[in-house]
Amino acid sequence: MQGRRYGPIKTVIGAGQAAGYAAATGDRPPAPGTAPSSFAGALLFAVAPDLLADLGDAAGSILHADQAFTWHEPLRTGIPITVEGLVERVRTRGTASFVVFTSTVADTDGTVWLTGRSTFLTGGTPAAAVEAEEPPVDERGPNDRPEPSPLLGVGETLPPLRKSASRSDLIRYAGASHDWNPIHWDHASAVAAGLEGVIVHGLLESAWLLQAAERYGKPETASFRYREPLRPGVAAKITGTVTDVGPPVRIDARLESAAGLHVTAQIDVRR
Repeated sequence: MQGRRYGPIKTVIGAGQAAGYAAATGDRPPAPGTAPSSFAGALLFAVAPDLLADLGDAAGSILHADQAFTWHEPLRTGIPITVEGLVERVRTRGTASFVVFTSTVADTDGTVWLTGRSTFLTGGTPAAAVEAEEPPVDERGPNDRPEPSPLLGVGETLPPLRKSASRSDLIRYAGASHDWNPIHWDHASAVAAGLEGVIVHGLLESAWLLQAAERYGKPETASFRYREPLRPGVAAKITGTVTDVGPPVRIDARLESAAGLHVTAQIDVRR
């Protein structure tokens, strides 16, 4: 698959689509004419389903290992854009494969809005997780909405942002992002992939981390490392530290719960 290209897919971010995505991620409503920066995850899934189709049966157990985005322009609604993808590299380790997938979003004038780089893990022998009982469909912990905050100095810590997703929330996010990987909504598929049960989408967790950082400015770059899966209904929180005031301002952030560390991120924002 190395070198295989996907797209260009022509699309337009609708105002209702942007608002629905913000609501599905627990974000504030976007300003008129704009989409949340985290809508980058939905744009990735304009081309990712074709990649998953090419992976065949292996797609059912694919895991997101890490993700990076660079915003070259603000994401705007009502403007025709194209999304393209490329399998940049495939590495095999035993029976597992690491698929590096790059994506580019540009307008019809050729101006690049967004670039992304994803690493997906597929294949291998699933770990022997103990199957857990699924929580009630609407059970979740606190879900804070981010609000703009005064800029912090180097070494200062971000006030925690509490986040959680119910099983219903995962369906809402899947509909808003088109990320319908069954490990996020179907218990049997998740267990077959070696998980306790369904898990929260990695890109939903990334959206939460971006919300925490966007209290201080608009993101320019962000990188995420997905560590331990987060289960629905589990109360989690985002904490972080300002490591550079630049500009841009650099924030090292983490999403964790009583179950452990789920995602680490490095996000650069600019006022």
